[in-house]
Amino acid sequence: MGEQVKSSYVVGIVAVFVTFQVSGHHSGTIFDRSSIVTLVGTVTHYDWTNPHVYVYLEVRDAGGELREWQLELDATAISMRSGWAPNTLIPGDIVTVRGNPDRRARNRDHALLVSLRTPDGTVLGPRTGGRASNVRATGIEGVWDGLRGVNTRTYIYGELTEKAIAAQADYEESDNPTSECVAFPSPTIVSAPYLHEIEVRDDRIFIRTELFNVERTVFMDGRGHPGNEERTNQGHSIGWWEGDILVVETTNFSDSRSGHRNGIPSGAQKRVVERFELSEDQTQLVVSYTVEDPEHMVDPMTGSIPWDYVPDGALSPFDCDPNIASRYIFD
Repeated sequence: MGEQVKSSYVVGIVAVFVTFQVSGHHSGTIFDRSSIVTLVGTVTHYDWTNPHVYVYLEVRDAGGELREWQLELDATAISMRSGWAPNTLIPGDIVTVRGNPDRRARNRDHALLVSLRTPDGTVLGPRTGGRASNVRATGIEGVWDGLRGVNTRTYIYGELTEKAIAAQADYEESDNPTSECVAFPSPTIVSAPYLHEIEVRDDRIFIRTELFNVERTVFMDGRGHPGNEERTNQGHSIGWWEGDILVVETTNFSDSRSGHRNGIPSGAQKRVVERFELSEDQTQLVVSYTVEDPEHMVDPMTGSIPWDYVPDGALSPFDCDPNIASRYIFD
């Protein structure tokens, strides 16, 4: 397109501090977080889609050849709360972009967007919409935001079994269930940087997550888990109160090629225990989790994430398009 377009291509390798953060829906290991590519070019497409918003940028490389870069953001809900909108960009806009390049050897130029300067000088980032709350919650019920907590969330793995090590070595991103719009199971889903909503009823609690429109039912009526033949993506959850702390035990997960993140599979023996506890100042809900899966992990995996209380928040619909979900998978 457009030999008349005067675009430039600049690559700068810089040292950056990387917090424990991964891309919203697939493994963040595909991106080189230790380097930054800087691009100045012309927008050819701006796709306001889920599970990723994409910006396509035509740039001219050092040899004078025009190349099209694919820049990836989070989904529309996070992007909207970070200042983006469906009409933020139009084809023909000349913008400056910084991004973490895809480390895979491919024939397409692909990067995770770090920042974008619009034609009017506005600088937008992909995850700037999180905010600390100045409102105290009276309990765990309400809407909570996991965006800021992503920067401090933890996943602590112990020793993996030989089966898990072999599966991880063979794992490719095309094996990722989210590339087909299949949601992450717990606890990955609770550590997502999206809005979460908790509704407390007498005999059950609903935990909803904006990402993939997941709704989990936690049965509080004293029942046990069903037989192992009843297995689903999010499993079967029962819960109880320990004072003001909600404890949730989930079993009966279906097999997942990446049920423990980063290509570590999970299966019928997976058991997750989550604890939902208000912070001391009652502005956050701290979700801690322990995962047992003796088929794949010698030691349990532990972790936690804080959610910010956002009583005025409302979950957005998540219309995942399988064609968009798999767009980052190249030959």
